[in-house]
Parts: sequence; C-alpha cells; structure tokens
Amino acid sequence: MLVLLPPSEGKAASGSGAPLDPDALSLPGLAPARAAVLAELVELCAADEEKAREVLGLSEGLRGEVAKNAALPTAGARPAGEVYTGVLYDALGLATLSAAARERARTSLLVFSGLWGAVRIDDRIPSYRCSMGVRLPGLGALGAYWRGPMAEVMPGAAGDGLVLDLRSAAYAAAWRPKGDVAGRTATVRVLHAPTRKVVSHFNKATKGRVVRALLETGAAPGTPAELVEALRDLGYAVECEAPARAGKAWSLDVLVDEVH
Repeated sequence: MLVLLPPSEGKAASGSGAPLDPDALSLPGLAPARAAVLAELVELCAADEEKAREVLGLSEGLRGEVAKNAALPTAGARPAGEVYTGVLYDALGLATLSAAARERARTSLLVFSGLWGAVRIDDRIPSYRCSMGVRLPGLGALGAYWRGPMAEVMPGAAGDGLVLDLRSAAYAAAWRPKGDVAGRTATVRVLHAPTRKVVSHFNKATKGRVVRALLETGAAPGTPAELVEALRDLGYAVECEAPARAGKAWSLDVLVDEVH
C-alpha cells in the first residue's frame, strides 16, 4: 500500500546537523526537477524579499520565511516526518508509532511537496516554504511543472498494490493516477455526517487517525474494496463509490459524527 499525503503549511525548524543531500532523497528520478525548483526558489528569495513574499503568498508576519528559503542549501536537514507538522501529522503521531508501524510508515508514506515533488518520511530535508500553488517566475505554476516528472516516477513508486490518496486538491494536481494504477487508487474525503460537509480541521485529523490505525494494525488492503472493509473493521463509517469505468479511481467518504 502506498499512502499519498499532503505536506503541512507550517513546518518545524530545520535541524542543526548536515545540510540537504539531494542525491540521498527517495525517487531519484525527480532529482533534475528538484534542483531546478530549489535553484529558482533560493535565487528569488535571496534577490528580492518583497517579490518573494508576493510570489509565495506570505503575509508580513511570515517575512522570515523568505530568508529561510534563501538559506536552504546550507540549512540543517532532518527527517521529513519531523519537519511536517500540523493537524494531520499531529493525529498521525509518527514519533509514537510502534516499531513495526514505524517501519510500515517508512515504506508506505509519500508526502507531496511543491519544492521536492514527493519525499518519504525518512528523507532528510530542511524546513522550507513553497506550496504547490506557487507560480515561480521562471518555472511557472508548480502543480503543472511537476506533472511531467511525476508521471515518469509515480507508476513505479505505486507498484502493483493499493494507492490511498489523501492529498488536497492542489497536490493532487501534480499527479493523477491513470490506467491500471487509477483502478487501484482510492481517494478519501472526510465528511461531517449530519451535514455531509467537509470541515478542514477534522478532515485532516481524521485522515491522520485513519493512517495511524492502518499502520498500527498492520492492515494490508490490496484493493479499494478491501480498504473499505479494513476501515469498517476499524470502526469507521464508510460510503464507497466504485468507478463507472475502468481506469478511474474509487471515491470513499469517511463519515464522522463529531467535529473535534
């Protein structure tokens, strides 16, 4: 099973150890695209703070993120699972997983990123600010920029098993499964059961709890239909819509009664 996650907007501070080693990151086929995005982002942030703030969509209070980006090549790096924070990652609780669940997380979780394309939780990266919705002056909209490189590497990363897609729309735009991979993909929404509406906070928290439960129990669904059964066994109310034709992803709704 491959689980696709969005990053967090806010991130923990960079580590104090060795800086980024681009050659050590997972999915080496993304290396040229990563180098191009990193180079333009660093150049932009080092040359013109105000323009960088505008491009990155940063408020006055986040002005310091520009200087942080400018220093990315020399900033200390730490595992991506420690860098990404926020509601989903708090609920997932990587640091408190059992040893077996942590090993499953290491091999099955893939975090999408406007800067790196996608990384695994043990990949060492510095803290950064660059969402998939950013449009860099030279490379253009990152969602569109990443589609080509992602199309080359993601089918191999997906293998022949289930793909559980928990990404937000901006990150889903960077790679949409096609063909056989799409037929093995399940996209998940979390809905407030009484209103059938998505509420951002508990949508993220529930997704984190779902992933944690799957990792801790060692559930290994191989198809979207098996995922539905696994989630129901874990106590979740799930509604499922099978694709109307081959080559399309399944749609799953997890229903939650209380917003918390």
